Parts: sequence; structure tokens; C-alpha cells
Amino acid sequence: MAETTPTLDLVVGTAGHIDHGKTSLVRALTGVDTDRLPAEKQRGITIDLGFASLDLGNYRLAMVDVPGHERFIRNMLAGASGLDLALLIVAADDSVMPQTREHLEILRLLGLSGGVVAITKCDLVDHGWVDMVEEDIRSLVKGTFLEGASIVRTSASSGAGIDELKRALESLCGRVRPAEDAGLFRMAIDRAFTVAGHGTVVTGTVVSGGVRVGDELEWLPAGRRVRVRGLHRHDRPVERVSRGSRAAINLVGVHHAEISRGNELAAPGYLQPSRTLSVEVTESPDTRQPLRHRGRYKVHLGTAEVPGVLSLLERAEAEVEPGAPRLGQVLLSQPVVAVRGQPFVLRAESPPATLGGGRILQPSSRRLRRRDRPALERLRRLRSADPLERLRAALSGLGLSAWTESRLAALAGLPVDTVRESLEALLGSGELVELPLGPRRSVRVLSGFADELEDRVLRAIGRLHAARPRLAAIPRVHLAAELPDLPGEAMVAGLVERLKARGQVVADARTVAVRGHEPKLSQGERRLKQELAESIRAGGISPPEVSELAAAAGARSAVVPDLLALLRDEHRLAEIGVSLYLDADVEVELRRKVRERLADGSTVTMSELRDLLGTSRKYAVPIGEYLDRIGLTRREGDLRRLGDAAAPAEPPPSDAVTAD
Repeated sequence: MAETTPTLDLVVGTAGHIDHGKTSLVRALTGVDTDRLPAEKQRGITIDLGFASLDLGNYRLAMVDVPGHERFIRNMLAGASGLDLALLIVAADDSVMPQTREHLEILRLLGLSGGVVAITKCDLVDHGWVDMVEEDIRSLVKGTFLEGASIVRTSASSGAGIDELKRALESLCGRVRPAEDAGLFRMAIDRAFTVAGHGTVVTGTVVSGGVRVGDELEWLPAGRRVRVRGLHRHDRPVERVSRGSRAAINLVGVHHAEISRGNELAAPGYLQPSRTLSVEVTESPDTRQPLRHRGRYKVHLGTAEVPGVLSLLERAEAEVEPGAPRLGQVLLSQPVVAVRGQPFVLRAESPPATLGGGRILQPSSRRLRRRDRPALERLRRLRSADPLERLRAALSGLGLSAWTESRLAALAGLPVDTVRESLEALLGSGELVELPLGPRRSVRVLSGFADELEDRVLRAIGRLHAARPRLAAIPRVHLAAELPDLPGEAMVAGLVERLKARGQVVADARTVAVRGHEPKLSQGERRLKQELAESIRAGGISPPEVSELAAAAGARSAVVPDLLALLRDEHRLAEIGVSLYLDADVEVELRRKVRERLADGSTVTMSELRDLLGTSRKYAVPIGEYLDRIGLTRREGDLRRLGDAAAPAEPPPSDAVTAD
């Protein structure tokens, strides 16, 4: 049995000057009159978008008929969103006209790679005149994506050339490479209306992925979830629509009056609304109005038209070749959604004219400045044709922000399957590492970025060492406070563990120090430190409190807390409470006594603990709380019994820092 070739869905858009017969030609090709508005019938011109379907065997074309009048360029641009092919139409009795040129420039800026040219109304002029028109067309398209394209002579009224035009379109379909499918549903909305008994319906061209009846989508930029109640493709009910289809989607969860042209539907979590887009932009070669830094323009993106300001990040004379794309940002008056690589067009507000365009490099960006060289370098890397390089650049731009595979697909302009494979490659090579954000949360970042964060942690530890030179180690809570822009202590702890694993720091549960760091004490401070240790040791289980030690130190009282902390870090003292330290040997003996007393499963009251230790309640209470804290005992009401961590005391670690 012969294998059936699957039907390929493609989108072809008409382009050309007003009254050059675009709508009549579409009707001759498809049998569909795409002028649906009463005003269009009355005036005999196309005002808004029209749609028809053309079946060419192995190819199914969704035809988008656009208006040719210069006043309706915004509608033409909305229709040009998601095109695979162009059908440029030139009337034989008019030849090339202003909107022919502007439409061709718009199609070039939108990145189309193929098309066919149709000369219409050939029955109204002689063959010699048509020859001259064809020469005009060849001159017009020279150096564009239509150079070398088929030029077909037609007449919609007589039917001449229609079959030849179909064959030219079919041949082109066999050569065209459709835009890469991200694998995630996306559709820019060009119409929204209501149907009695069904509710809200929106139409558009599916530019990626697919959707089924019953699926949940995200309506953007509002960010609301909606459900698909029903689907139509080319006026027929279907269970699923996919890339290259003209679709009508019946939605639940939104009123049609809330939706406007330029809104989008997408797979949940795929697209993120933004008012700042980082781009590469070029001027139209024939424009008489060069693009200006901080110039105000109409930005056409998808089916949206939004006022915006262009910020140029590269100076044309000094940083780029003449005519080459320049890095910039588009600052919009309202949020839009986009993906990396998506084309856009810039038009002057008054007088209206197409001035340039380009493609999106970063669909959600912060404001950048020309001197921000690292950010500009990231943008240049997003130009790369290498998927892995673009993914690295996208990850670099995210920093410590959480991400998903679908979000990365939009940021890198890649199919989600490619993103998944690339992430696995980066993880396998160790180029992607995981850092903790909390007890059960983490973020994956590039190892180079993790190295930068580690360097920041090392510098912060160095600053704290310099600020408190008497300390052998820095309390971890102080280190976290020194790095307030990192997301919490868990992140700092994760970076410290990476540094510890490489031997760059010494750390325990409470403190951290650069390996090789030694406290810096004067002779007087060394003597005071020894005096403090001896006073606490002499006090046994009832030593002097910190306030008493400070009072005894007199003029040197300010350094007492640091010296006590140093003795604790040297494991010569145990910190029992906020103002109470015990000699390390006394603390070991204390634990031994309590462990032996409770070894048979018995319990002690606070009074019994006080008598066991031979001290007063003033000391017994904080000691009891300390024993609970380290897990040696477990409190049950007024009683204490042996806890889960009642193992014998371990000797101090071998890398303890001392400064006697």
C-alpha cells in the first residue's frame, strides 16, 4: 500500500497597492470573497483582513488577504503576522506603486524567505505593456527575498493564469522551509467577537504548537487562564488546530469585549508580558527619516500596534558597519509578548511611513545603557545561530530568577524539545549547576555565573574579616546580611559549601572563614583573651557573665565580645546562652554527668538538674535550655529525659584556628 504524504499547513499573505486586484485574485484562486464588511462591499476596497483556504494536494494554504490602502497599513501588518509565503500582486494597468514598495519592505522586515509575484488585470493591456511591467517588478525585487521568484501573468475576470499561479505556489511550497515550531501553542489574535449560543470567539494564525478542545490556555498580556470550548479551522469544526492553520477558537473564561487585536493565546507559562524589548534593528534602505535614538515610533509586533520609544545602544558611525543591524531597546507604552527572533516593524507616527524593523533578541528585559558592556555582549550572543550558545545567553540573562523549559524556549527562540536536550547536555558537562533557594527550592545556573557568585562571597568574607580582625571566623548570619541581594541564607550556604568543597574556606554550622585566615590581636588583647579564658575556667559551672567580664576589663571592655567569640571558635569555650560561656572541659564534664544520670531512662526536674550540677537556678535554666538545643536532653513539660543526640562529645576539628 502506498504511503500517504502528510498535508503541510502553510500561511500565504497577499501584498500590494490598493485596487491592484488582491481580493479578486484570492476569489479566483479559492472561490471565497474575503471582503466581509459592508463598507468593503460599498466602497469596493479591502479595509480589514480577509481569509480563505486553498488546497494544493500535499499543501493546505491559509490565505490572508490584506488591505492595500496606506491608511490601513496597521491592518496589513496585523495580517502579515505568522506568514510563511508572500503573494505580491501588481496590476498590469498600474505597474509598481507606492504601497507595492512599502508592502515589499514590510515583508522583508518580517523575515519572509519566499514568495510568488502575480501580475493582475493582464486582459486590460497589451503584451508589450505587460513586458514593461514585468521589468519594473524585476527591478523592484532585485536584492530582496523575491529576487528570482516566479512572476505569473493573470486575469481574475477571465481566469487566465490562475492554474499556472496555483502550480507556482505548489512548487514554492515544496521548497519553502516553514518557521521552526517551538512545540508550544501560540496564536496572535486578529479578531474577537461573539456567536449566539457559543460566546466568545477569537481568530488568528497559529504560529507554533497545537491545541485541542478542552485545553487550558493563557490569554495575554492579561495573564488569565481560559479554556478552549470549540475549534474551527477554515470554517470547519475540528478537535485540534496546529501551526500554519487559520483558527477560530471558542473560549470560556473571558468576554469578547475584553479582548483586542494584538492580544495573544499561548500555552500557560510560555510567554511573559513585558514593556521593554531588547532588539536588533535596521533602517529601511530607502527611508528619508533615519531612526533616531529616543525617537517615538509605532511598533508592530504580531498583530499588535503599540507606541514606543527606540533606544539605540550602539552608535552607527563608531560601532557597526553601515547598514548593519544595531543593538537597541524598544520601550513600549503597554506590555506585549514576544519570543527571541520574532520580527517587528517600526513606522513613523506622522507622516506615516515604514522606517525600519528587526527582530527581538530579549523579549523581557531590564533597561540597558550603552556602557553596560556585559549586557550588550549577552545580546550579541543571542544573535548566534548556535542553539546552545543562545541558551547559555538566555540563562545568563536570567541570573537567579526561576525558569521553566517553556520559558527558556521563548527566551532563546528554540523548540522546547531542543531546550530540553540542550539542558541535559549542559548538566552532563557540569556547565549547569544547582544552587539552593530554600529547604525544597533551588535554581539552576551556569557554572560560570556560580563562580562569579562564589567570588562575591569570598570578597564579602574578606570584608568582614577586615572589619572584625579579632574573630577567627565570621558568623554565617553576618555573611548573609553582607549579601542582601542574594535570595536568603540558603543560597549563601550553598555557595559556602561549594567553596568549602574546593578548600577555599573553612566552615562549620555557625561560622565561615577564608582558609589560612588568622585573627589579628595586639599584645594587650592576647593577654586579655587569656585572662577571660582563665576567669571562665575558674568559675567552673557558675562562671562570670559577659557583662561582669566586660566590667572587669575596664577600658578594654569593647573588645570582650570579640575575644569571647574567638575563644569559642577555638573550641576553648562553649557558648551556653546570649551572655554565658563555659570552659570547654567543664561543658564536656557537664554533658557526661547528665548523660550518666539519664542513661537508665529516668527523668530530671530543673531542681534535680541544679543539684546534679552543683549550681544555682540562675545557671541551671540556661544550661537546661542549652542541653535541649544540642539534643542531649528532651523536655517534656517540667521534666527532661535523654535526647536523640546523646552521643559522647567529639574533639574539636583539626582545622580550628587559634590565636594564643
